[in-house]
Amino acid sequence: MKKEDLRIVYMGTPDFAVEALRCLVEGGYNVVGVITMPDKPAGRGHKLQFSPVKQYALDHNLPLLQPEKLKNEEFVEALRAWKADLQIVVAFRMLPEVVWNMPRLGTFNLHASLLPQYRGAAPINWAVINGDTETGITTFFLKHEIDTGEIIQQVRVPIADTDDVGVVHDKLMMLGGRLVVETVDAILDGTVKSIPQEEIVAPGELRPAPKIFKETCRIDWNQPVKRIYDFVRGLSPYPAAWTELIQLDGTTVVMKIFETEKLPQSHQMEPGSVLTDSKTYFRIAAADGFIGVRSLQLPGKKRLKIDELLRGLHLTEEVKVQ
Repeated sequence: MKKEDLRIVYMGTPDFAVEALRCLVEGGYNVVGVITMPDKPAGRGHKLQFSPVKQYALDHNLPLLQPEKLKNEEFVEALRAWKADLQIVVAFRMLPEVVWNMPRLGTFNLHASLLPQYRGAAPINWAVINGDTETGITTFFLKHEIDTGEIIQQVRVPIADTDDVGVVHDKLMMLGGRLVVETVDAILDGTVKSIPQEEIVAPGELRPAPKIFKETCRIDWNQPVKRIYDFVRGLSPYPAAWTELIQLDGTTVVMKIFETEKLPQSHQMEPGSVLTDSKTYFRIAAADGFIGVRSLQLPGKKRLKIDELLRGLHLTEEVKVQ
């Protein structure tokens, strides 16, 4: 079968999923339909916002479905009418068997980790938070349990000590687009030799990648410097690590912290104590040193470099964070 004759249905929602769809469309593959999440209200005006995948589909006149429930009979019938030979899932949601088992060539997923490591909703964040020096992308066939199907292909990607999650996200997104195309070609050629995840020996214990909530992102200043440094870059630029600044009058304000530096040294200060000259540096005591804050954001303000912020706030060492 030629790629022009292979009927593909594509499922995805965020920016991460657009690149693979773009590679398929621009590569001349036959994408007969796109499925994405329903529109959601966003911003202060609560206007309905299209997902990035929906916007791409509209811009390229691709048939589109946005089901509320994936077991809905009308949706299942509409999906069946597309007569897909293959379904591709990138950053979407868990599919019921009636959906993933529909096409004759199956359904495969692109996951942003080296499975079986980091199964779950936030694999890129957790790899950086945990200080890993390597991650990757995986294509695998879907089955019942989430992120457990047989692996088709993997690509390894180094994580630099200075990379935040935004940098790693973009690396994996671009490589993921190419890997999706390579996986489709392997399926077309009949050269796929998928491997059960149980047969892959992962270094160390398997770590999960659960969904990240606001409270997940709160910084614990009792942790070592390296741990806090990795935590911040694993949540930057989104959703962002945060802490509470205790002002001189006792009130607190939430600070989102985006960029830091490691300053390991012995000290007798209580974790959360502040060192600053009120002009150029703002350091916060951790268990075994200090975290130098380089970029942060206060409520209702734009993200600032620390020298810009200090000129406006005149912070002193009498303030603390918690």
